[in-house]
Amino acid sequence: MKFHDIELPLGSTTPKHMIPKVTFLAILALLLFAITPVSYPLFSYSSLLKINKYKQQPSSYDGSNNLPSTYVEKCDIFSGEWVPNPKAPYYTNKTCWAIHEHQNCIKYGRPDSEFIKWRWKPNDCELPIFNPFQFLEIVKGKSMAFVGDSVGRNQMQSMICLLSRVEWPIDVSYTNDEYFKRWKYPSYNFTMATFWTPHLVRTKMADSNGPTNTGLFNLYLDEFDDKWTTQIEEFDYIILDGGHWFFRPMVFYEKKKIVGCHFCLLEDVPDLTMFYGYRKAFRTAFKAINSLENFKGVTFLRTFAPSHFENGIWNQGGNCLRTKPFRSSETSLEGTNLELYMIQLEEFKIAEKEGRNKGLKFKLLDTTQAMLLRPDGHPSRYGHWPHENVTLYNDCVHWCLPGPIDTWSDFLLEMLKMEGIRSATS
Repeated sequence: MKFHDIELPLGSTTPKHMIPKVTFLAILALLLFAITPVSYPLFSYSSLLKINKYKQQPSSYDGSNNLPSTYVEKCDIFSGEWVPNPKAPYYTNKTCWAIHEHQNCIKYGRPDSEFIKWRWKPNDCELPIFNPFQFLEIVKGKSMAFVGDSVGRNQMQSMICLLSRVEWPIDVSYTNDEYFKRWKYPSYNFTMATFWTPHLVRTKMADSNGPTNTGLFNLYLDEFDDKWTTQIEEFDYIILDGGHWFFRPMVFYEKKKIVGCHFCLLEDVPDLTMFYGYRKAFRTAFKAINSLENFKGVTFLRTFAPSHFENGIWNQGGNCLRTKPFRSSETSLEGTNLELYMIQLEEFKIAEKEGRNKGLKFKLLDTTQAMLLRPDGHPSRYGHWPHENVTLYNDCVHWCLPGPIDTWSDFLLEMLKMEGIRSATS
């Protein structure tokens, strides 16, 4: 809300009969300024306000009331635009060994480099570039778990590269399984770990091919995936994510019985759509966290990062060849992406309320709008050499390193700083 200066005639020549009016206006102005900090967040959360314009809005969404805890002081850091940043990148594919080969776009011949020279600019404030020294001081003696799919692992590898200006971690993994890695920063006694759980709940592959040759998965929607739920109680921070694996064919189980599926093409099994499984999976994942007896940490839900396939879906020739970000006026969250995002927000709000009653904190790491605007940030075909005899689709899901996913660390550090300020003043 913008306030304009009101020029009041308060000089020595002010007529006496105007004093009551002046006093009234002064009191009114003070009241308006007092109310503004309380009401401002309700009007600044543009990710939610924009959703009101969509007809696909789920009936259970109640507008801007009781919004999740996503604000950093009086600025919504998740609403903004990408602006040029000639100082980027802050590491390269030659200085960081943690880059996954399939996201090593520069190494594999991506001809343009402008995609790495942008930063996120919130509409109403500045978002500082990630400071690795500051981050490691904040998380000193603590631990952070990345729980979800390979985009979550993509995020952790980005953070390792950003932190490499200070220190390299050592491998302290309990297993040789690459899906469950642990890294420790000795000088700061800080540990990062990744837990592979693309469906968040207990899952079993029923058919390696399935109707679309991408597998058919049995999802036990009311059962915890103990590969991660039994391991995270010791962590101080959990970053939870999930999304892209729910596009594949799935059979849904509840109470040990089939209740439906998503594109399973099985006789007498109703198609409940991917959204049914997505909602139930997040509900169960949040329930698992809230049921931990000794967990006292903070859970961040990292919201869905849309893919950018054009001219076809991912396994039918789709590609992502753009070289510049969108402006926010050039695209919008809609269709499937909007529905997945809304489901996350709704389930998050439920979990946040339940967690609050147990003294647990939930925070929304809302990357959706920023990443919607980055069709230029994906590996596409630059995740392997052109002459390699491999079967790989154009990758418009993961993110090049360095690249726009590095901004997630900007978001996270700012949230950690503000959480520290709130804790110190509460």
